[in-house]
Order: sequence, then C-alpha cells, then structure tokens
Amino acid sequence: MGKNPFSFRRTSGRRRLKKTAEAPPMSIEAASSPLYSSTVVSNSISVLTAAGAGGTTSKPKKKTGGARLWMRFDRIGISELVECDKSTIIKRVAIPARDLRILGPVFSQSSNILAREKAMVVNLEFIKAIVTAEEVLLLDPLRQEVLPFVDQLRQQLPRKTPVKVQGACSLNGQDNDMHFSAVEGAENDLPFEFQVLEIALEVVCTYLDSSVADLERDAYPVLDDLARNVSTKNLEHVRSLKSNLTRLLARVQKVRDEIEHLLDDNEDMAHLYLTRKWIQNQQSEALLTTTASNSMVPVPSHLQRLSSNRSGSLVTSNFMDDNDVEDLEMLLEAYFMQLDGTRNKILSVREYIDDTEDYVNIQLDNQRNELIQLQLTLTIASFAIAMETLIAAIFGMNIPCPLYNVHGIFGFFVGGTSAFCALLFLFVLGYARWKKLLGS
Repeated sequence: MGKNPFSFRRTSGRRRLKKTAEAPPMSIEAASSPLYSSTVVSNSISVLTAAGAGGTTSKPKKKTGGARLWMRFDRIGISELVECDKSTIIKRVAIPARDLRILGPVFSQSSNILAREKAMVVNLEFIKAIVTAEEVLLLDPLRQEVLPFVDQLRQQLPRKTPVKVQGACSLNGQDNDMHFSAVEGAENDLPFEFQVLEIALEVVCTYLDSSVADLERDAYPVLDDLARNVSTKNLEHVRSLKSNLTRLLARVQKVRDEIEHLLDDNEDMAHLYLTRKWIQNQQSEALLTTTASNSMVPVPSHLQRLSSNRSGSLVTSNFMDDNDVEDLEMLLEAYFMQLDGTRNKILSVREYIDDTEDYVNIQLDNQRNELIQLQLTLTIASFAIAMETLIAAIFGMNIPCPLYNVHGIFGFFVGGTSAFCALLFLFVLGYARWKKLLGS
C-alpha cells in the first residue's frame, strides 16, 4: 500500500516522560516571641522569613502596621532592639493608649513626665521612654540626639545592683525578718526608675546648655555688628537669631514647668515610686502566702496573735513611707535649678538683644532728627528765595514804573533784594533755634 504524501509518521514509539517536580527546600521558620524574648535587631534591621506548612516556600513577612523601633534596657544594663506595635506595648506596661500618642510625633515638642500604676511615661525633648520598676523601653533609639542617652544607660545602669524580692517567704520567721531587712536596705538606694529619670534629665539639660552656649557664641558678634552698622543683612541675622532664641526658650520653659509641676504636687511624686509599689506588692503576696501556709498548720493561740501582730506591723511600716518623696524631690530640685540657670542665660541674651535694638532705634531716631532739621533748614532757605522770586516776578509784569528809566539801578536793586532775602533767612533760622526746633 503506498504512502500518502500528506501523512505523518511517528519518529519515536516512546513518549517522553515528564520530569517530576522537585520539592523546594524548606526555609527556616522565624520565631515570634513576646517582648521579653524578642529577637535582637542590629543597626541594619533585617526581616526574617517564615516557613509555610507542607514544605512550601514562604514569603517575607511584611512589617505590621504601627510597629516602631524600641530599645529595651533591664536593671543590669542588658539592651536589645525590638519592633513592637502599640497593642504589645500597652499590654506589656499597662498604660492607656493616649500615653503612646503623647510619645508620637504630634507632641514631639512637648515635655511630660506621667505617673501610671506600673510605669512612668517620660517625654522630654527627644527622649521618649516608658520606665517600669524592672525595665525601660526607649522609642527611636537610633536617632542622633538619643544616642548619648543610650550610651549613658549602658555605662551607668550596670553599676547598680538590682533589687531582688523573693516571690514567697519561708515558714520560718527568721527567714522572713532577713528578707524584709534586705528589702528595706535595698530601698535606701536610688530606685531604678529614678536612675533612668536622672540620666534623661542630665542628657536633656546638657543638650539645652550646649544649645544655649552655641546661641551665645553666635549672638554677641552678630549684635555687635548690628550696633556698628545698621544694614539689611545684619538685621536679617538678628531676626533669625531672635527666632531661634524664642524657640529655645520655649523648650527650656516646658521642661522647667513640668519639673516645677511635679515639685508642687507630692502626690504625683509619690506615684512615681514604681519600685516601692512593686516591692509592696511582692511583700503583700509573700505575707498572703505565709498566712495561707500557716493556716494549714495548727498554731497555738498566743503564737498566732504574735504572728498576726508582727505581720501587721511589717505591712504598716512599709505603707507609712508612701508619702516620703525626699529622694525624688532632691533629684528634681537639682535639675530645676540647672534649667533655671539655663533659662536665665537665655533671658540675658534676650536682654542684650533688646538693648541692642534700643541702641539701634536711638541711632535711627537721631538720624531721623538730623534729616528733619536739614529739611527745616532747606524750607527756611526756600522761603527766603521765594521772597526774592516774588519781587522779581512783580517787576517782570511790564507795569510802568519810574525805576525803569534810572540808569544802573538794576545791580543795586538785585543786590539789595538778595541782601534782604539773606537777612530774612537768618532771622527765621535764629527764630527756629530760639524755639529749639534746630540743634546747636
């Protein structure tokens, strides 16, 4: 049978087998942990990839909305960078959401020190932190202005010994006495939250002092140039200088007013003692645990009364010091005086600016008076010349007059008229000097 020229023949009797798809390699699963066990982030923060179930390749996680960079410091100075959103921070430190708005960019130029139940919200210039009895959370720690504060925390916090309070007390009364005496001895040191507050105030005051020093260094030469030469360029420099001074004074005044507000209210200062409240809570839990354990063992009545009296006296002694704010008051007073000195420096620069402006105004007034005197002198001269012009205009009207027929009278007439006008000018000028309208 012949082959059709339009027929096709199979070149191979076997079909090619399809390649089986290889399973992609499984990626590393990113660990998601709470704030205490968050991954340490380096200065170049990278995004970790999470593995999908069933051996599929996962995509990088997108940054959650509202997550911001925080740095956490504990009592012994160990720090780590973490990214947390608002809800995580609120649950961690137990503060209302409006306090986080205070730390936002809207209130970047405000200064606040707020006391909450378990935390202290610090918003001083560029330092925005949340301080608890155990840790401090610093917002935007990689900013250029915040780096000195971070360095100070790393240097000074490890020098302090953290306060350790046991969760439960032993049934032995001697152990309880040793425990409470150790706590009372620890309370004599400056609490952790006040150490952080002191470092923050020191960094802010140092920054403001350096800003005022720069302002003084730039202000006095500019003002001296303006006093020597009143020009548009010098006036523009003084205007810029005065605006910078006003802004700096407002910043210093805000921090000073916030400290003054705390000094005027002992209750607010008492609420800032976070370590004291934390220790009292630990002691209360320990006493409750001791009471519960003693209730399970039969104790004679006289020993039970003695134990209850001793426990009540311990609680009373701990809660009687709630109004003792001497440590915080001395701390705030020191920085209040420093800020007051900084404010006085700014006010002295502003007074120097005001004095320079008064001096410049006096110079301008003097020049204006000289111009007025010159104008008055020229006006008197114009009046005398106008009188001579009037006489010349009268004789120039072609009215018949016998003086026209006198030979050689023109020169005498012009000379006499000019002399009369000169005498009139001197007379009016002397009258103006007599009335003190012109200077001597």
